[in-house]
Amino acid sequence: MTSKQIREEFLHFFASKQHEIVASAPMVVKNDPTLMFINAGMNQFKDIFLGNRKPTSLRITDSQKCLRVSGKHNDLEEVGRDTYHHTMFEMLGNWSFGDYFKTEAIDFAWEFLHYKMGISEDRMYATVFGGDAKENLERDNEAAECWKKYLPDYRILNGSKKDNFWEMGDQGPCGPCSEIHVDLRDDDERSKIPGHEMVNKDHPQVIEIWNLVFIQFNRKADGNLESLPQKHVDTGMGFERLCMVLQGKKSNYDTDVFMPLIQAVSDLSGVKYGNNQQSDIAMRVIADHLRAISFSIADGQLPSNVKAGYVIRRILRRAVRYGYTFLNFREPFITKLVPVLVQQMGEQYKELSAQKELIMKVINEEESAFLRTLANGISRLDQMMDSAKKSGKKEISGSGAFELFDTYGFPFDLTELILGENNFTIDKQQFEEEMQQQKERSRNAAAKDTGDWIEVHQEEHPTVFVGYDDTECDVKILRYRKVAEKNKTFYQLVLDKTPFYAESGGQLGDSGVLESAIGERIAIFNTKKENTLIVHLTENLPENPSATFHAKINEEKRQATANNHSATHLLHLALRTILGTHAEQKGSMVSPERLRFDFSHFQKLNDEELKQVEKLVNRLIRKNIQLDEHRNLPIKEAEKMGAMALFGEKYGDLVRVVRYGDSIEFCGGTHVHATGEIGQFHILTESAIAAGVRRIEAVTAENAENFFNEKLALLYTVTEQFKGTKDVLHSVQKLNEENEQLKKEVATFKKTQLVEVKKSWKEKIQNINGINSLVLITDLDAGSVKELAFQLKTEVENLFMMIGSQEASKATITILISDNLVKEKGLHAGNLVREWSKAINGGGGGQTFFATAGGKNPEGLTNVLQTAQDYVATL
Repeated sequence: MTSKQIREEFLHFFASKQHEIVASAPMVVKNDPTLMFINAGMNQFKDIFLGNRKPTSLRITDSQKCLRVSGKHNDLEEVGRDTYHHTMFEMLGNWSFGDYFKTEAIDFAWEFLHYKMGISEDRMYATVFGGDAKENLERDNEAAECWKKYLPDYRILNGSKKDNFWEMGDQGPCGPCSEIHVDLRDDDERSKIPGHEMVNKDHPQVIEIWNLVFIQFNRKADGNLESLPQKHVDTGMGFERLCMVLQGKKSNYDTDVFMPLIQAVSDLSGVKYGNNQQSDIAMRVIADHLRAISFSIADGQLPSNVKAGYVIRRILRRAVRYGYTFLNFREPFITKLVPVLVQQMGEQYKELSAQKELIMKVINEEESAFLRTLANGISRLDQMMDSAKKSGKKEISGSGAFELFDTYGFPFDLTELILGENNFTIDKQQFEEEMQQQKERSRNAAAKDTGDWIEVHQEEHPTVFVGYDDTECDVKILRYRKVAEKNKTFYQLVLDKTPFYAESGGQLGDSGVLESAIGERIAIFNTKKENTLIVHLTENLPENPSATFHAKINEEKRQATANNHSATHLLHLALRTILGTHAEQKGSMVSPERLRFDFSHFQKLNDEELKQVEKLVNRLIRKNIQLDEHRNLPIKEAEKMGAMALFGEKYGDLVRVVRYGDSIEFCGGTHVHATGEIGQFHILTESAIAAGVRRIEAVTAENAENFFNEKLALLYTVTEQFKGTKDVLHSVQKLNEENEQLKKEVATFKKTQLVEVKKSWKEKIQNINGINSLVLITDLDAGSVKELAFQLKTEVENLFMMIGSQEASKATITILISDNLVKEKGLHAGNLVREWSKAINGGGGGQTFFATAGGKNPEGLTNVLQTAQDYVATL
């Protein structure tokens, strides 16, 4: 069977067992502070396991896109090296929410794998949780008894807590699991070593294929386990591994999931797959990483330098450097593989086809930029090796390797590879220490201690949001918990109903107050979503949490936010009208102060286009179009209306549609009752944020009014400076002309002055051990110092310069070294300036021959002067 047929067979099998087939959630996670990416099939059902929402069906099945490149599920460095690790993969799963349990889950699994797919029973093994004395947990005999119907005892193996006890995290639902392993080895090899001795031993042909998780406990904050009132089943089977088994392959990469991509890489590079281990690994890495990058961009996550965006950038760069190092790619190549992936998976995942052009543009720009960085990094590594040679060493420091990793994106193994080719070694321990320090910094920055939920009132249903209609209402606190994060403590409250909008869909959360009958006021400083749970953040817990409170939002902020949110819808329509329907929303941020709107477009908007967009939005505002809102509308009806769905969003069967005339969008945010409430709209900036993605920032209503008032006030002030002048613009132009003339005169004077200064500096040069040393402090600006330094470099041989300069309360250090001194003595201006700048409370860097640093302590220049003089004396 093809991979497409295998996926369909799985879904149809469980549909025949009364499971509802649901769509894959976007791979990029929204509204869950604990995750950046979906890393398991259960993620989109997390709220059901936590009891925060009820399932639409008690039995569900799907194929979920997943990404594992961070946290405890980080397989990145194994990807491509073995036959079965991946970054992006599909997880086939079936779930029971309080319906069936272990017996049925095991029966279904056996029926599908053995009877439906024809996997031989003598090649299958099952593991069950073997118990844990420290947790006071017994062996999962219930699961073991179920397996005895299908497997002999020697193929039912006890597993450790690490392998066979699944946990969502440090807290939350958990339970024992039963893994199904398949032995794909040849008969000859199987006869020598029985399969049960190879299970969980990382053998590439004895692999786990399916994990059946039985969620029956809840892990509390203190580490203790309590039984859940309802027991659930959560299963996950690796789609790529299943394809390998059913297609009779020894590697996931040999299946039709990956081979079309690998063949495309082979054709592009002119290197045959299967002839060389290193080039084969490179092709597997590229094929795997292309999928992860493309699906992430399609789901709305662009490469960047922060959080999820940084992870995607790191994956892309890993693919580029494998192609650069082992396949000799020197120009962007990954972007050329996107059409192959779209042809292969675009039918199953429509977002790939729809976003194909954007994916290619983004990848192409990222590749081009990193190839330049890669070349610079290799040049820097060459400098390190040259410097080490001059010192008689064949090793570079771990801190040097960390600099390459941190600044140029060089993974340690790439640095190690290049060094090995040049017979160099590396201080691996020092590198690991640097990495550990960085991880500690990141861990400390993200440290968060969350307590158990304290139940106050019994929950009959999830929090009811009444904020579309009401700005205040009486509420009860259902539960609360304490959170300690970054040296601050606050509380999360869950209410039975709420007028507070929780941050989502780009709209920031509401603030306001809870008031008790006795006059106690609890300030709510923000409202957020954790999956579908609405949590209200407050610095103070009520004295009596069980009391009834009156919840009231900050109406002024809500109105300002609604103005901006509705304006983003009008802006979206205006952009599509003026630029074309390719201009689709790629992100937004709506606050009371301003709006930010990201959209797909492949060039900068000119002034005329911006004027047209702004003019159209204001025309729609003046029309005072009434809000046409549809709540709990079946998604098929919403699509018939022409409502725009955003890629990267997960929609349920029932949706909310917000319409203002021709603007029709899926949206859960708060909006104005009529567009006239927005008042006016003004674009502040238009810029690029990624290849093919532009950003507009704008203001509305009172903030737009304030903007124009400030501009008018500035114009009146300027006019006052030209009293008696009718044409202010002409006067300003004339003033600019006079200013330019004065600048030219100053520049001429400066050149004359620098000639004299250079003459003076030459007279101060001292020859120390054959080195022409110029070490002094001046009152020249840093730009003049640099200009003189490069002049002297061409006029004086064997030159070592350290010039300290001061402007106001700032200090600058400039170091210039003749090229021959850099080579002969292994000197490095950048390293020196980084060390010496500590004396002026600053920092900087640069090249081997020229570097600068700035600081806030001019008094320290005297120390730098002495240090430089002492240093030259030792050369």
